[in-house]
Amino acid sequence: MDIMQILGLVIPAAIFAAAPLILTALGGLFSERAGVVNIGLEGLMVMGAFTAIITTLTLEGMGMGGPVVILLALVISILIGSLFSLFHAVASITFRADQIVSGVALNFLAVGLTVFIVRLLYNKGQTDYISNRIYRMDVPLLSDIPFIGPLFFSSAYMTSYVAILLAVIVYFVIFYTPFGLRLRSVGEHPMAADTMGINVNRMRYIGVMLSGAFAGLGGAVFALTVTGNFSGTTIVGQGFMALAALIFGKWNPLGALGAALFFGLAQALSITGQQIPLLSDVPPVFLLIAPYVLTILALAGFVGRAEGPKAIGKPYIKGSR
Repeated sequence: MDIMQILGLVIPAAIFAAAPLILTALGGLFSERAGVVNIGLEGLMVMGAFTAIITTLTLEGMGMGGPVVILLALVISILIGSLFSLFHAVASITFRADQIVSGVALNFLAVGLTVFIVRLLYNKGQTDYISNRIYRMDVPLLSDIPFIGPLFFSSAYMTSYVAILLAVIVYFVIFYTPFGLRLRSVGEHPMAADTMGINVNRMRYIGVMLSGAFAGLGGAVFALTVTGNFSGTTIVGQGFMALAALIFGKWNPLGALGAALFFGLAQALSITGQQIPLLSDVPPVFLLIAPYVLTILALAGFVGRAEGPKAIGKPYIKGSR
């Protein structure tokens, strides 16, 4: 196996694996830039994956099929993720509960609720498999470019390119629009933002709900591309890896994009490692744990130098310093 074959195996798999992490990390960015810690990203991904599969199975049962089913599943997952994030928003913003505890509760609630509904609907621990999924495709024209085309634009999922495009859009929104300025201000100095007439709590609610929307989309993309069904173990650690990518990327959309691609590469190597000569002799268990070990090492090496928004995790009480 030559170098081009190895790259052709690893790079598409890395971009594919990174897409749900990119989307979920962008969601976490909106919440944490607004000053609300959101470790409930895992639970929000669970809700997105659950909603996408249940919606697809329901529409298939009605005789529907094709891209419209996928589109509806993604849209409904975004809406449900956004609504489910309100549990965290109300607890942490309105009632000023501990944001870490609220996020943990959100994760437990998502898994428990979805597994209960699945058992109620299907009398077993997992759903049936869907027929309409997101499949690989060659990007017209771009896949014909020598060297680059086969690596980046052949046998690819369109959701991967949508995730990368959204990272660029979010970067522009956060740093070059009035909305982004207001969002960052309530995460850095909420009292000053309040003095300037910005409704701090409303902006924080918007940030948390956007985190639910993006994480719900991330979970839906994972379910519709990777698993094809839903169970209590469909989302296992991806939400925490996305949170790690956000911190590793220093709360910057492009930094989170790069970190998610790095973690996606680690996941790709764990999947394709047995086909690569240099890694074929490595015990499979080491390849499987590699993404999580790299996540820990990345955070251990960089979290100390990555400073988040100054007011992150601090409830705002009007008139207080």
